[in-house]
Amino acid sequence: MGQFLVLWYNLSLQTYRDPTMLVFDLETQQTFDEVGGRAYIRRLQISVGVTYDPEQNLYRVYTEKEVADLIAALQTTDQVVGYNLYNFDYEVLQGYSPQWLTFPPTVDMLVHLERALGWRPKLDDVVAATLGERKSGDGLDAVRWFRRGRLDLVIEYCKKDVEVTWKVYDFGRRNRYVRVFDRRYALRKVPVAW
Repeated sequence: MGQFLVLWYNLSLQTYRDPTMLVFDLETQQTFDEVGGRAYIRRLQISVGVTYDPEQNLYRVYTEKEVADLIAALQTTDQVVGYNLYNFDYEVLQGYSPQWLTFPPTVDMLVHLERALGWRPKLDDVVAATLGERKSGDGLDAVRWFRRGRLDLVIEYCKKDVEVTWKVYDFGRRNRYVRVFDRRYALRKVPVAW
């Protein structure tokens, strides 16, 4: 009985912590054409990865040299939020590990929207329709900037993507819907439950 009381007392001293979340995006050094197509996504190589912790309002930038730290940060948070993580970002990261990488529960907003719409909207169209703003470029721009040695521009672009990804996620979480421009550029309201 005494051991039970000591165990209960020790467990009751553990402090509760709020779940942690990271919003995440990465940019690559190469394009699909250069690595032989989408089947070789793991060869794209990361140029920059950015995470955002909304609780601390903190961005963190990772270069290819720090990819192990990026993977560790993603694996130790309680939830990851992003856009096309399962079919792109996580696959690029898998190229850096001989073991299968596992990640915590992930809200991949593209997965939710594709299920609801039956097609894959671009993040920029969701951002424009939901927030009334646009991304600052596209992934091909980031590859060009990387090759010109303008890592500062790649970082700025990736941070902006993470920022608008967070804003779309937060809008959907609070309002239970996001908007998207469809293929005919008609505005659609899409219910979400993330």
